[in-house]
Amino acid sequence: MTDSSEPVTEKKKRPAWVEYLVTFVVAILLLGLFNTFIGRLYQIPSESMEPTLVGCEGCTDDRIFVDKVSYRFGDVDPGDVVVFTGTGAWSEDYVSTRSSQPLVKGIQTGLEKIGILAPDEFTLVKRVIATGGQTVQCQDGDPGIMVDGEKVDDSFTLDPKAYPVDPTTGSDACQGEYFGPVTVPDDKVWLMGDNRTNSKDSRYYNLAGDPEQGMIPLDDIVGKVQFKVWPLSRIGGVD
Repeated sequence: MTDSSEPVTEKKKRPAWVEYLVTFVVAILLLGLFNTFIGRLYQIPSESMEPTLVGCEGCTDDRIFVDKVSYRFGDVDPGDVVVFTGTGAWSEDYVSTRSSQPLVKGIQTGLEKIGILAPDEFTLVKRVIATGGQTVQCQDGDPGIMVDGEKVDDSFTLDPKAYPVDPTTGSDACQGEYFGPVTVPDDKVWLMGDNRTNSKDSRYYNLAGDPEQGMIPLDDIVGKVQFKVWPLSRIGGVD
């Protein structure tokens, strides 16, 4: 009896470098999808949110994880710490991070499209103080920042203050200049830094005559700050 079965041929194995390249591309695409739709890391660039978030010249800036999912299913609440895109008056001093070289700029734009490189826009981090329908103010005699007639919690703000307050235009209780009352529209929020005397925030732009009265549209909020992931000594949640 003769064996009439076909001879078995070995499948040609792909070179190792092809496997590595495919793995690398898939990993990059997955990272891009995660950064675009789930969340991404940001670095704190300034002192405006101290002591909650640290960022200063000569120190190790906090790295934070920003969740992009929460606000697709829930509302922005007073007290939330958020990353947002500064537009209008907020972005007057912004300088683009993109290269002037066409080739390099093209690569940067491509990396941005797949979510690897952060968008070329002015992103900031502040705390939500008031949301749509609420009225915020701090006037002479107020015991602190007032929302709908009630003093908001300021236990998380920097103490002692970074800079003294001019008593002719503000008070220590207000932690800066007097402002308001301002009623927040339904599609906007009022934001302030925890380092109240060293933060260009809604109060600053409101007093500077911003047409938006210093408020930020909900559509400009990137996401909610959930965790500090670096340095090791400061790892933890953000209240």
